[in-house]
Amino acid sequence: MSGINLEHISQHFGEQIALDDISLTVNEGEFFSLLGPSGCGKSTLLNIIGGFLEPTKGNVYIGDQDVTTFPPYQRKTGMVFQSYALFPHLTVFDNVAYGLKVQKKKKAEIEKKVKESLSLVQLETYAKRMPHQLSGGQQQRVAIARALATQPAVLLLDEPLSNLDAKLRKNMQTELRNIQRNVGITTILVTHDQEEALSLSDRIGILGEGQIQQIGTPLEVYRQPKNRFVAEFIGQVNLFEAEYDEIRSTLTVPHLKQSNGQHVQLQVAAHEAEGEQKKHLLMLRPERIEVSLAQEGDRPNHVTGVLADVSYIGHSLRLVVELEIGEIIVHASDSAFPQLPTIGETVHINWQPEDLVFLDSKVHI
Repeated sequence: MSGINLEHISQHFGEQIALDDISLTVNEGEFFSLLGPSGCGKSTLLNIIGGFLEPTKGNVYIGDQDVTTFPPYQRKTGMVFQSYALFPHLTVFDNVAYGLKVQKKKKAEIEKKVKESLSLVQLETYAKRMPHQLSGGQQQRVAIARALATQPAVLLLDEPLSNLDAKLRKNMQTELRNIQRNVGITTILVTHDQEEALSLSDRIGILGEGQIQQIGTPLEVYRQPKNRFVAEFIGQVNLFEAEYDEIRSTLTVPHLKQSNGQHVQLQVAAHEAEGEQKKHLLMLRPERIEVSLAQEGDRPNHVTGVLADVSYIGHSLRLVVELEIGEIIVHASDSAFPQLPTIGETVHINWQPEDLVFLDSKVHI
């Protein structure tokens, strides 16, 4: 197995800059996801790693070898495409064996490696079937088996689960992670699905505007996003543009005003509000907010508002709490309300100071 090192990768399509000076290291045996919105350059970067596209600038290393000018078949990479790209006229066995036959392996070796690969994806008994006789999930596993049969150093996955229904997609996420762990292969997944990246990855690279916005573990990018782009892209979020009041030692949010005429004031755990900077951008995840129909004593960051929207999604409720000016999104546990609250009810919300996360250093209010 090998790690991957990208050095100053740029990709231009005419005057359009798809990727702008990207440097990235993926460790040996790591499951790494490239996450970002559609059109941000994720698949372009994956195709550069796989050798299907040569970068305008920069170098690609697999292990210690510079493979920037190598064609795909010389890179020791296995690729699984969004469409699976199975050969419809070949059996499952022959689909998986295809790359081995191209490599001119001996018949006995081909049979051995195909059997091993199908065993990894639990399709040993499907070797004689045709692709049209398989479900979407089974076809996806055949595509993975084919990619692994040639024993590549790196596995590249270009949104391989996007064509599956929600339930099957969840099951295949678990199977994909188990396969990757069993083989121990360095894996890069391209996806726009935040939950998929969070659940599968050792680390995630957030790609946006042609650049890597942040690299970190799922916990780091979700709880401690580095900037507004990452905070807004990963999950739902409340963003507070606040001004520091030196006299009161508080952060005031001009765009949020309660019915009593007061602007929302934030109590924070960090000391980042102190110093020369007077304007700040803070993040608060909706699930970190406590909500009740009655005020329960003196609590930090207490805000009163009116329910403007209630959405029940089984395990939780999504509430939109409307203030005199502005609104706050809350995710409450299903068990928090024996009966669903109704639109128009007054609710009390609060959150702990340490749940407020400072983002960009410069904010224009």
